[in-house]
Amino acid sequence: MTITVPPECDGRRIRSILQGQLGLSAGLVTRLRHREGAVLLNGRPAKTLDPVRAGDTLSVEVGDEKKGAFAPAGPRLAVLWEDEDILIIDKPADMAVHGRSEHGEPTVGSAVAAYLGTAAPFHPVNRLDRGTTGVMCAAKTGYMHDRLRRLLHTPALRREYLAITVGAPEPASGVIDLPIGRRGEEKRFCVRPDGAPSVTAYETLAAGDGLALLRLRPETGRTHQIRVHLSAIGCPILGDRLYGRASAEIARPALHSARLTLTHPLTGETVEAAAPLPEDMRAVLTTHGLTYE
Repeated sequence: MTITVPPECDGRRIRSILQGQLGLSAGLVTRLRHREGAVLLNGRPAKTLDPVRAGDTLSVEVGDEKKGAFAPAGPRLAVLWEDEDILIIDKPADMAVHGRSEHGEPTVGSAVAAYLGTAAPFHPVNRLDRGTTGVMCAAKTGYMHDRLRRLLHTPALRREYLAITVGAPEPASGVIDLPIGRRGEEKRFCVRPDGAPSVTAYETLAAGDGLALLRLRPETGRTHQIRVHLSAIGCPILGDRLYGRASAEIARPALHSARLTLTHPLTGETVEAAAPLPEDMRAVLTTHGLTYE
């Protein structure tokens, strides 16, 4: 990207321009220092501590290096929305988002690389647990990832989930405001007084026959937040082996990322993506006489 230095930035250092005018994170600016030719001032290589003058042309290459790239592999993903900077998909169940799966199965990262047709780094914005389905946003560059991550848990990026729970909460709608922390040395998390602030708003859409369908809007982003909060109020997610118990009706936690709305960092456009409720959750609702449209 290239900008002309405005008068009010005369005399400032390049680092300040990159962070203040272009919105690059401090970490990304630091990484640019070690990439030859990544920053150009009037067409010549420059250092991030160099000063600029009004009218100078400042160019920066924020494209990703191949380090940490994922090899293309996996099923074709359902794409809900896409442009040059952002990819929003409908994540299937039983697929890890990042890292390397235990038995070499494809991950969302490798499936995204397959969709893009090239080995590429993977930048998930809202991570979903392996068993969770639905809307998931990824950035195509580290720069856009920085911009989108800053929007998380603000009105500029809103997430909505659907969950089938064992039991219905009382009251039928409300806010769960309980701190969450790690449970000892385990991989599990729990509500604990010294935990991080964690807030989840919920609304009961349907209830009956021992189950309930809830709409949830997390206001913070702790690991397993929705699962921990629902378990803490006595309504664990159906099929959640970690925070409830296994179910013969569904082979995973009945949790679905239903909708994501964001304000595009570059265009200001409102982007909205929704994923339909998956068949396994619909089947449970039908069996128990619950409906969802």
